[in-house]
Amino acid sequence: MMMSGSVLMRDPGRMKKMKEEDVWKNHVVKQLRSRDKHQHAKFQDLVRFYTRLLEKTSFTKGFLCTTKSAAGDSLSSLASQNAKLNKTTGELVMQVVEFQQLRKVRDKILEEQQVSLSVYQSCVSSLERERGSLQVQVCEVQEDNQALKMTYDLLLERHRELDQAYRRQQDVGHDVLEELIASKEQAAARLNRYNQMRDVRLQRDLEKAASNHITLEISGSFSSGSCSSVSAPSSPSSEKPRLFRSSSAPPSRLLTSLKELFEKRKVSNQEEENCCPIGFCLAARVPTRALHVLDAHEQGINAVRFSSINNVLATGGTDCLIKLWDVHSGSLKHRATLDGNTEGITSIEFNHLGTKVIAGSYDKSALLWCLNDSHPKVCLTGHNRKVTSVRFRPGVHQVVTASADRTLKTWDLHRAACVHTVEVLSYCSDVVCSVNSLISGHYDGKIRMWDSRMCSCTQEVCVQEKVTSLDICPYQRQLLSCCRDDSLQLLDLRTNGTLSFRADGFKCGSDSTKAIFSPDGCYVAAGSADGAVYIWNVTSGNLEAHLPDKHSSSISSLSWSLSGEFVVSVDKSRRAVLWSDL
Repeated sequence: MMMSGSVLMRDPGRMKKMKEEDVWKNHVVKQLRSRDKHQHAKFQDLVRFYTRLLEKTSFTKGFLCTTKSAAGDSLSSLASQNAKLNKTTGELVMQVVEFQQLRKVRDKILEEQQVSLSVYQSCVSSLERERGSLQVQVCEVQEDNQALKMTYDLLLERHRELDQAYRRQQDVGHDVLEELIASKEQAAARLNRYNQMRDVRLQRDLEKAASNHITLEISGSFSSGSCSSVSAPSSPSSEKPRLFRSSSAPPSRLLTSLKELFEKRKVSNQEEENCCPIGFCLAARVPTRALHVLDAHEQGINAVRFSSINNVLATGGTDCLIKLWDVHSGSLKHRATLDGNTEGITSIEFNHLGTKVIAGSYDKSALLWCLNDSHPKVCLTGHNRKVTSVRFRPGVHQVVTASADRTLKTWDLHRAACVHTVEVLSYCSDVVCSVNSLISGHYDGKIRMWDSRMCSCTQEVCVQEKVTSLDICPYQRQLLSCCRDDSLQLLDLRTNGTLSFRADGFKCGSDSTKAIFSPDGCYVAAGSADGAVYIWNVTSGNLEAHLPDKHSSSISSLSWSLSGEFVVSVDKSRRAVLWSDL
């Protein structure tokens, strides 16, 4: 048993394979019992033979007595030898048993190793197959990379050629622009010289006319159509031209001439009113504080606009109403309510005389009111989706509407009919008008310029994100756009140069957030998602004013009064705030 223990200690592999010490001990005890059983059976035969030997040798007892001492010595030596043989046999049997156990353990280990080897061989074969497939894929990818490299080289060469062509066209464009500017400067210089000469001639004619004295002696009344005489006394300057060719002109001709003169003057005044704005602003004032805060509507407010002739304000909300306000003594006084829309208001615009207001709505229509009547005079229908913007065209009795149905429509207000429709290719968020062109802003990040006479796109300007609103400066030279990348973009319409306005904290609150110019074009303003008003200087690009804490939600629109004294901001929570520096 000690030997088997020493053998087990010399075999670390066997010790690792044994899981529990008790199992090992039980196994050793069982083997020892089996060994004792086999050895006892073997020695039973030896004892039996020994007994028979003693019985056979009993008759020689006497003889053996004489030689008792010698036989006893031989028997003792045999017994000692037998004991030694038994001991040696037991040790050999124990070694045989131990070797058999060791062989079984090693056979078991060998079987496990063979199983692991077969598993490893299967894994190696699968990896070899995977390696072959990966090599095939690598070859295919290398071929694709080579083809892509060749395509890239071709595209790079094409890009170089196009870049060179683009640069050449840029140079040509610069040259053409310089020539155009030079020709325009020459034309302007000629026009200035012509105007100066005309002013000199007019001044000379006025001086000559002022030096002529005309006396009219008329008897009766103009209504009777009779006149006694018209005489002009002689003077030293009688040779100069007079206002009337003859002093003896018939009374009927004289009255007709006067009537035509006043009618022409009336028509001229009407044309000037249609073509020119009524008022102008010399210098706008940057607001610094809130004068009046009120809840102007029952629901959120989407649009606000000042009139062009006085401090009359219009607001439009999702409650389907337009409310008119008077700015008086630093506060907003409710003046009237205009109804007629069936859904919320999206855009408001006054005509240049300030006598009419038009509004676009979610109900796919635009309604026109006179300020002295709460009922709409004209209803413009024809869009398939909501009207996002509405503008009066300068100089003509027409309006332009932009819609989410990707169209711009020009309407004749006399006939309440659409005269032009332009497909603008993308959701149109806002539109502004000049004399012969329309400019639209879109959700695809582009500003498009259209020839209103040909209904064709003349130019596209790309910006970073969705365009939420447009505004054109009073002098028609710069275009302001508000974008969803939290910036305002100023585009010079003459040179196509751009200037970006940003500020810490300024966030464009919605897809319809409005940004505006000041009436003198020196400032731009917009409302932020945090309810603050931001105002920038156009010349320097710096932030001039930050007006927080009066709005509780995102500001949707602003308007600057024509006098430059007031700014009104409105938000989605029905609040309107009047700002000023007074």
